[in-house]
Amino acid sequence: MADKKITGEVIGIDLGTTFSCVAVAGKDRTIEIIANDQGNRTTPSWVAFSPASAGSERLIGEAAKNQATLNPRGTIFDVKRLIGKKLEVNGELKTFTPEEISAMVLGKMKETAESFLGKEVTNAVVTVPAYFNDSQRQATKDAGTISGLNVLRIINEPTAGALAYGVKLDSKRKVNILVYDLGGGTFDVSVLNIDNCVFQVLATGGNTHLGGGDFDQRVMDYFVDLIKRKYKKDISEDRKALGKLRRECERVKRVLSSQTQARVEIDSLTIDSLVEGMDFTEPLTRARFEDLNSDLFEKTLEVVKRTLADAKVRKEQIDEIVLVGGSTRIPRVREMLKKAFDGKEPSKGINADEAVAYGAAVQGAMLSSDQDGVILSDVTPLSLGIGIKGDLMSVVIPRNTVIPTEFTSDQYFTVYDHQTAANINVYQGERALTKDCFFLGCFELTGIPPAPRGESRIEVTFQVDADGILKVTAKPKATRKSRSLTISSYKGNLSSREIERMVREAREMAEHDKREKERIDERNRLEQKIYDLNKSLEKSKIYDSSDEERIDEVKDALRDASEWLDENEDACMEDYEDKRLELESIWDRANDDDYYHLD
Repeated sequence: MADKKITGEVIGIDLGTTFSCVAVAGKDRTIEIIANDQGNRTTPSWVAFSPASAGSERLIGEAAKNQATLNPRGTIFDVKRLIGKKLEVNGELKTFTPEEISAMVLGKMKETAESFLGKEVTNAVVTVPAYFNDSQRQATKDAGTISGLNVLRIINEPTAGALAYGVKLDSKRKVNILVYDLGGGTFDVSVLNIDNCVFQVLATGGNTHLGGGDFDQRVMDYFVDLIKRKYKKDISEDRKALGKLRRECERVKRVLSSQTQARVEIDSLTIDSLVEGMDFTEPLTRARFEDLNSDLFEKTLEVVKRTLADAKVRKEQIDEIVLVGGSTRIPRVREMLKKAFDGKEPSKGINADEAVAYGAAVQGAMLSSDQDGVILSDVTPLSLGIGIKGDLMSVVIPRNTVIPTEFTSDQYFTVYDHQTAANINVYQGERALTKDCFFLGCFELTGIPPAPRGESRIEVTFQVDADGILKVTAKPKATRKSRSLTISSYKGNLSSREIERMVREAREMAEHDKREKERIDERNRLEQKIYDLNKSLEKSKIYDSSDEERIDEVKDALRDASEWLDENEDACMEDYEDKRLELESIWDRANDDDYYHLD
């Protein structure tokens, strides 16, 4: 069904962890990134309340960030990671929800757009990280409502970045693109296929707790430790000093994107005279910065590889690498991706800081236009299935399946003789056992014709529509009587951390299973080797030699190996391998006449 015609401008907002940005489509459909009252095209996602003694003024954006050192307790940042915070406002403790803080930032973006357009704005498209679940998306919508906005659509940040890039392509061109979105607090990767204005997400991956702020924290930890060692002063609990250090680390990080060395400088008053009368100043090289964060860079590359595998796309099939988010300006990121993709240069066609807001504004223009717009498709974040005998998870719709989708399976049977009813338990997750997956709901299917076990077949259908509503239907194959269960907003049952944990644990378990199989295989090889050599001993040239020393050495070695095997059921793969090689060496030596005839 077509979207209802929207009148007036629809602004696009990138609600970022560290910075936010707003854009709008002009009358000629060109996209304009709107500068704020300070002349900046991005606005810090910071909110502050000055102390009661100063009138409890609320500050948003640059004003909030600039006073953070003097008012650390009344300043909030990284709102996407915020659980809840108590602030003193007019002498009272008040708890703000993440939605309320986000609403303040969205309100600032709304105000910026209205100042530019000269009229009130109510409609908006707002972006979120691809790995946000349904409840987080709904919270973002709620924040928009609190701020006075009508959020028409929530779209994924990497998809918005792809949209910003894709609208400039020839509409008939078919391309595979990888969007690498490394922002201030979150990281997303999406692989998309663009074909005739249809943007299809093939797979997505990410980490909702990895971004530029984590790079800053690593540099902060380095300097806190350096100050402690060099000046014998611990500033780890000094909010004022840490606030100043945080700002310096962020500034230096940006400088190092274009220079190979920069200096962290903090006035002596901030850190209470480290060296009396002297300011704190220390150099930081790009090489040191990259070394401090090398494992975090590698983590992003691991997500890239997994997402490509999930999308079933080889790296050679990626036509363009689109970089989104300010942290992609770090030279190491570009170099790492270029190397990983065999020399392919990431695209430089869009502004990494502004691409997400740009794409959101494009989507907004489509919603307010009579023209046919682009089509954006989403994917399921986790596999969906039912529990079967043995408490196993039987997957019906795999993770990263494009939605809307429908799939029917008739591979389910009764497990008891004359069974007339069955419980259909629905789960979400990547583990083999249902106890390790997330339970979504259940219903009882009745009316199964009685028959010997395994003869009555049950048909199960999973449907996921474009709004993320899951419907499960089951019916006996022999009848038309069915039962169903509708699970609204099934993605909202899990937090992004839970989704990440389940995927990570499944991957770790798969690796553990692989190692265990290799260990058991090596143990079996040793056991087989002992058996084979025992069986071959009497027919070998060792017995033909009638050399008691040789025969005893081999017999002792075989007996010792057999006893060792019985006593070391849980030995590692390498120990089994070493024991087998040792046994083979003794056998080969015993069969070497030259060895035993040496003087």
